[in-house]
Amino acid sequence: MSNVLSIVMGGGKGTRLYPLTKERSKPAVPFGGKYRLVDIPLSNSINSGFKKIYVLTQFNSASLHLHILNTYIFDSFTRGFVEILAAEQTFEHSGWYEGTADAVRKNLVHFRTQEPTHYMILSGDQLYRMDLAELFRKHVETGADVTVAATPVTREQAVGFGVLAADRRSQVTAFVEKPPLTEDISNLHIPSEIHPDPTMQAGGREYLGSMGIYCFNAATLEQALDNNLDDFGKEILPMLINKVHVNTHIFTGFWEDIGTIRSFYETNLNLTSIAPDFNFYDETMPIYTHRRDLPATKINRCTMSETITADGSIVTDATIHRSVIGVRSTVNKGASLEGVICMGADYYESAEAQSENAREGRPNIGVGEGSRVARAIIDKNARIGENCRIGMDDPNPPDGDHPTHYVRDGIIIIPKNGVIPPGTVIP
Repeated sequence: MSNVLSIVMGGGKGTRLYPLTKERSKPAVPFGGKYRLVDIPLSNSINSGFKKIYVLTQFNSASLHLHILNTYIFDSFTRGFVEILAAEQTFEHSGWYEGTADAVRKNLVHFRTQEPTHYMILSGDQLYRMDLAELFRKHVETGADVTVAATPVTREQAVGFGVLAADRRSQVTAFVEKPPLTEDISNLHIPSEIHPDPTMQAGGREYLGSMGIYCFNAATLEQALDNNLDDFGKEILPMLINKVHVNTHIFTGFWEDIGTIRSFYETNLNLTSIAPDFNFYDETMPIYTHRRDLPATKINRCTMSETITADGSIVTDATIHRSVIGVRSTVNKGASLEGVICMGADYYESAEAQSENAREGRPNIGVGEGSRVARAIIDKNARIGENCRIGMDDPNPPDGDHPTHYVRDGIIIIPKNGVIPPGTVIP
């Protein structure tokens, strides 16, 4: 009987998502109003029946640890767990994780106690919904030693992927890491016999981009890591192709590697569409997150369209369009939000705290009366004073770091615990 361990790579530094990753790791970044990015792979694994899960963490991991410990608690009948393995010093290893493969290698001693037959290696910061049990079934049926999940991509998209070549039996025969457009990779076309979607093929999605999701036989993984190579995609996979049976599992559903502020912003706002690319409203494969036991959101005399509002928010006399309003958000009278991701707050301020704010000349947490905000990300616990004007004038502000905010990819970011004084204008 198979015993599958899921390994979620949760140590991502998330440099390109800074300043959202200034105080948290990339998998811990809030998403979709009430979730964290790490909830996606954890939910995929649980929904697929793989409930023995290790999360490998390293960078800015405190909030990630707290979220996982408060969320993923199995009962005594489930025989499952979500266990955190942070980078640690031992007599054998004294340094940090040097890459995805190195992180797994340094924790094999912990994994072996579960006597796994297979490992499912998952990224901690991608948005997708996949039946990993189907991937595993095909892995076993084909007799593969390693199966790599891949998604069809165009030639232009291929520059950001490790690109696989596969034969008519779906066996991987070659691998090219992020080939520039000047390089001829026509030999890497997906064979028509195994391309699962003629529409994608007709639209130019003729190459297999590795998703960074792998299924390994346990013995194969042990052998593959018996060296000093650090990264699965760049080093381990190319080495294995000519040594063992490597298959590909082609995934045609929605998949997004949320690597930049622009992709994070647009993917969040896409959730507000009538038919979003990623559907959180799938009861058969739900996305799990921390249960907060918050009250329902209160909306007082507002005009709202294409907007998600998470639990426990209070919105009064405001106009909101195409925005994501996170947990415990407060939006006050006369405020206007358009194209805004508001991550909300970790707590409610008491009346005494708000009185102290008034004495100190400090805005309350939330969006103050009469403030207008557009094309912005407001991180947790941020304070925006009354009658501010943010992102209303310049449709493409230059990137930069400022005393009260940041601009990345033309999007204004109010950092976690940031304070915007009343009357502030940010073009």
